[in-house]
Amino acid sequence: IIAMEAEAAPLIAHLGLVKQSPSPFTGPIPAECYSGQVGGATVHVCTNGKSKGFGVDSVGTVPAALTAYQICACLKPDVLINAGTAGGFKAMGGAIGDVYLATAFKNHDRRIPIPGFDVYGVGTTDAAACPNMTAALGFKAGVVSTGNSLDAPPVDMETLKANGACVKEMEAAGI
Repeated sequence: IIAMEAEAAPLIAHLGLVKQSPSPFTGPIPAECYSGQVGGATVHVCTNGKSKGFGVDSVGTVPAALTAYQICACLKPDVLINAGTAGGFKAMGGAIGDVYLATAFKNHDRRIPIPGFDVYGVGTTDAAACPNMTAALGFKAGVVSTGNSLDAPPVDMETLKANGACVKEMEAAGI
């Protein structure tokens, strides 16, 4: 699953995938699915599609959650990978062009200052451990923190730091 069409296009072209028409997804969801055989495996690259009301890519946790649900329900994949662009933090060892594999997913903009709900708001979920892949490919590993805004006001920056975030993006924790 990749949120934006421009992010997905190079991978779709490289793998020679073809857009599924009609869509394999049920209901009025704008998500799109490109499929094909790669090395003997069926591969699907799905995007959240365009917002019908605004004509832009559907980004953020809600479209990502809906698309991921449809992927799991309709395509029944063996594994679901969320890929895309994100912002990294130099203070956490990040640099432009680094590729990260998540160790955990957290939210940085779900502030619910009520005991119990505060922890729920952050919503820490561990990622599948893949140390061998991280090492073999030379990727970095770290916490991915999700928010529904592209910017990061001071209150979000405080939470990102408290989360130990290496990467800030807009979909992963919703999936």
